[in-house]
Amino acid sequence: MTTFKKHILIILMACVAMVASAQDRNKWATEMLEAKHKYITEQVGLTKAQADKFMPLYEAMEKEVYAANQAARATAGAVAKKGNSATDADYLKAAEALSGVKKKEGEIEAKYFAQFAKILSKKQLYLLKQAEISFTRSLLQKRNSK
Repeated sequence: MTTFKKHILIILMACVAMVASAQDRNKWATEMLEAKHKYITEQVGLTKAQADKFMPLYEAMEKEVYAANQAARATAGAVAKKGNSATDADYLKAAEALSGVKKKEGEIEAKYFAQFAKILSKKQLYLLKQAEISFTRSLLQKRNSK
């Protein structure tokens, strides 16, 4: 799993752990998304025109990655619910889903990277990865300092 994907998962897990109600989760997710977009825009040096084109694509990529992880976790969760009645085939299906999600995430990122490259400069593509890592790191530091 790439660092970016790990960071997304950590952010999502932190969201679930920190917020109890659905309304609060939605508010928190919206605020987090806005903060991340602002951070990336600043760190990557996006112009308004670039941000207007880039951010919808970036958000779509994040949603696809999240959905891929959600599907894999659902498959694993179904096996966990079966408990001792789970078969070897069930375990194999869950293991393949969890392992295959990494490949799927990579495919999703590659698809969007090609689109990002039409909007961002080479330097900005590099800075994007640095900003993603830095944003997640700062969230973890804030969480750990509480």
